[in-house]
Amino acid sequence: MGIKRDRESLKKLEQRRRLAAELLRRGVRPAEVARWVESSRQSVMRWSRSLEKDGLRGLRRAAWIGRAPLLSDRKLEQLAKRLKAGSLAAGYATEKWTLRRIGALIEREFEVRLAPSSVRRTLRRMGWSLQRPTSRARQQNPAGMQWKQTRGLP
Repeated sequence: MGIKRDRESLKKLEQRRRLAAELLRRGVRPAEVARWVESSRQSVMRWSRSLEKDGLRGLRRAAWIGRAPLLSDRKLEQLAKRLKAGSLAAGYATEKWTLRRIGALIEREFEVRLAPSSVRRTLRRMGWSLQRPTSRARQQNPAGMQWKQTRGLP
C-alpha cells in the first residue's frame, strides 16, 4: 500500500513532474504526457495548473512528508538531558526508563501526549535503542526494559 517516500524516490518524482512540465510547455496533450511519465491524467492536469500558477517552483518536492513532529529538535535535546539524568532524578524508584515513564515525562515536561509507539519512534529518532539483558531472569518484568542512547543527537 503506497510508495516509500524516502529522499531518493521523492527526487525521482520531482524529476517526473519536471519532465511532464516540459512536455506540457511544448504543447503535448495531458493524456499523452500522462502516458509518457507513467502517471494519471488527473495528476498531469494538477501539475499543469500548478505550473501555470507558480511556475517550476510549484512542482518542487515537499521538504517534509507527513505530519510535522510534535517535539522540535530543541525539545528533543532537552528530553535527552532529562533521560541521561536518569529516572531516579525524574522521581521514579528504580533506575529504568520504560516507554510508559518516558511518555509521562514528555507529557509532564512538554505538554505533549504520545502513544507508546510514538514514544518508541521518538526515541529512535533521537538515536536511542532498547537495551535488553543477554540472559533473562524468571521474575523479570518485560515491560521494564531500559532505553539507552546509542549515538549522539543528529
